[in-house]
Amino acid sequence: MKKFRILLIIITISISSSFAQNQSLKDLIDIALQVSPELKMYEAIINASENRIQQNSNLQNPMISFGVMSLPVPSLAFNKEMMTAKVIGLSQEFPFPGMLSAKETANKMDVEIARQQYKDKSNEIIKELTQSYYELIYVRKEIELTEKSRQLMKQILEVVRSMFSVADASQQNVFRVELELTKMSEMIASLKSEEAEQLSVVNSLLLRDPAAELETDSLPKLGFIQVNVDELISKAEMNRPFLKGILNAEEKAKLNQTVAEYDFYPMFRLSAQYAFREKLQPGGMPQENMISVMLDITLPLNYGGKVTAMVEETKSMQQMYRQQYTASVQMLRREFGMALAKLKSLKERIELIERGSLVQAKENFSSAMTAYQVSEIDFMNVIEAQNNLYMIEKNLYRLKTDYLKQIAELEFLTGTKL
Repeated sequence: MKKFRILLIIITISISSSFAQNQSLKDLIDIALQVSPELKMYEAIINASENRIQQNSNLQNPMISFGVMSLPVPSLAFNKEMMTAKVIGLSQEFPFPGMLSAKETANKMDVEIARQQYKDKSNEIIKELTQSYYELIYVRKEIELTEKSRQLMKQILEVVRSMFSVADASQQNVFRVELELTKMSEMIASLKSEEAEQLSVVNSLLLRDPAAELETDSLPKLGFIQVNVDELISKAEMNRPFLKGILNAEEKAKLNQTVAEYDFYPMFRLSAQYAFREKLQPGGMPQENMISVMLDITLPLNYGGKVTAMVEETKSMQQMYRQQYTASVQMLRREFGMALAKLKSLKERIELIERGSLVQAKENFSSAMTAYQVSEIDFMNVIEAQNNLYMIEKNLYRLKTDYLKQIAELEFLTGTKL
């Protein structure tokens, strides 16, 4: 009867599971993207870049001037000299044709660069939240599995103590079960602390209280990917905002070169003056008003090679961004190689457990229960078989979690879904 009670406890706890309300990872990602202060910062940078375009791509304000010309002293009379006049003037500076449009095009690239930074930061937030969410799921799953095993041990301890009281079990068996129970309690306490840490990470990305409750779903269905390094590099070059931002920065440097080269050409200033003259005294002879028009042209002498230096600086910036792009692709190639090697190892280990050790552990557990029912083995063999099964299940869940987290990392590095 007591053996039947132990078997009933084992079967009941083994097949029991707790159900939690599903929490959509996509909804959490949407919230994180909406509340992120870093993304709001990049939005402000984009707006500032857009407002900067018009500042440098339009003409300077015209100048209006007022004055007198050839006023005699000490009389200060406007009607004694023919050259005396009251003057009003208007002047406007003009850059060489095409310079303003070149500046506008160059400044527009700042907007594109900021947008790529915004997108890359968004992808980084998605990666961090996804990985933290998966890790939280794993920790909670491990707590669930360990708690099942602990409850089993508590029930078995009661049975063993009952058996010990009638001399059907030894004191050593009681101590062993108590020791296993203590280990599991310590493990759960440690896992609870780890759960709180992971929950804090997730909530920080959502701008919530670190201890705010958050329900999680189980891990999504695992799908193995089949890609190579070259395919990942191609995806990254096509989709990764970080790489696009470098290319935009190189293009901005080229446009800045065009702007700098306009300093080899002259600048212009067009001015007009209108002179009002009064009748001369004595005699009251009338005088005609006068108008003057002037065109000033700067001489682009490139003193000290300053314009040449500006052009060479933009060329150096182009080379810098070109090398930065190459270095980034090289780094990605290394990261992709390491990631694919890890994914391959995880895939092989998952398949080995699912096709081998997990099946064997389940069969061993079933066999142990059957053997114990007919008194062929001690109940501690059943406990050992049960613990072995739980350890394999936790290890399998760990591997699947790591695989999904690695996929999230690759999706961030490539800038697209895999």
